[in-house]
Parts: sequence; C-alpha cells; structure tokens
Amino acid sequence: MAVRLDELDRKILGELQADGGQSLDDIAKSVGSSKTPVWNRIRKMREAGVIRHQTYLLDAEKLGFEACFFVLIRTSEHDAAWQKAFLRALQGRPEVQEAHRLAGDIDYILKVRVENARAYDTFYQALISEVKVHNVTALLSMEEIKSTTVLPL
Repeated sequence: MAVRLDELDRKILGELQADGGQSLDDIAKSVGSSKTPVWNRIRKMREAGVIRHQTYLLDAEKLGFEACFFVLIRTSEHDAAWQKAFLRALQGRPEVQEAHRLAGDIDYILKVRVENARAYDTFYQALISEVKVHNVTALLSMEEIKSTTVLPL
C-alpha cells in the first residue's frame, strides 16, 4: 500500500537518494525548509517504512568483484519445502545481490557479483549441491550501462 507523500517529502527523499550522507542542514537548505521539520519528516517516513535503511554504495570493480552474472533458474520443484531450502541457500550467499521470482518460462533470476568466472563456478556448484534445479543459465554482463537505486519520485 502506497504512503501519501507531499511535495516536501518527495524533495527530501530525492535528496536522500542522491546522497544519503549529507547533513540535515544541507538537505533542509536544498528543499527550502528548516532542519527540525526535515528531521521530523524523515523520522515519520522511517516509521512508515518508506525509508527502510541507510547504506553506502560501493564500487564493486574497485573492490575486486569484476564479474556480474545474471543467473536464470528453472525448477521442476514448486513445493513449500523446496522454496524454503532455496531461500535459505540464497540468504546465506552474500554474492547474490538480488533475487526475483518471475512469471513466465524462467522461475527465478539472480544477480550475482563475484571476482571472476572461477568464483562464479564455486557459487554455482555450492548452490546446486543444496537445492535441486532443472536448468541454470548464467549470463555474464559485459558492461554495466545503467545501474541506479533511485526511484522516480
């Protein structure tokens, strides 16, 4: 369910998305308000779950994670026990940055960030040893053209 936001809330969220590390004074100045109302609105949006948490975006390549794979998974298993085991396997693997259950021919897609192809193979072997999958296709991203966490407010 969507939360009602006014124009000032949207401006504040835009500033936080652009740079979550900026000071309240800087945010207030940018949105044309004062510090206390901005802080109160941020607090309320946190309480409402609009703002889930603060984090910093790191440069994966500069940290040695040069390979990004999109992993397409088809499974013949759809019961609750398999799904629970699959979820547990994914939660325990920090190299899985995103996981989505899909409609259509592919059941799941994963975004996996690793150092290289050998590291991907290690991930793959560990995953298939934990959960039964029908088919796995790994697609190596040759170039990241666009990546953002910014929502179009």
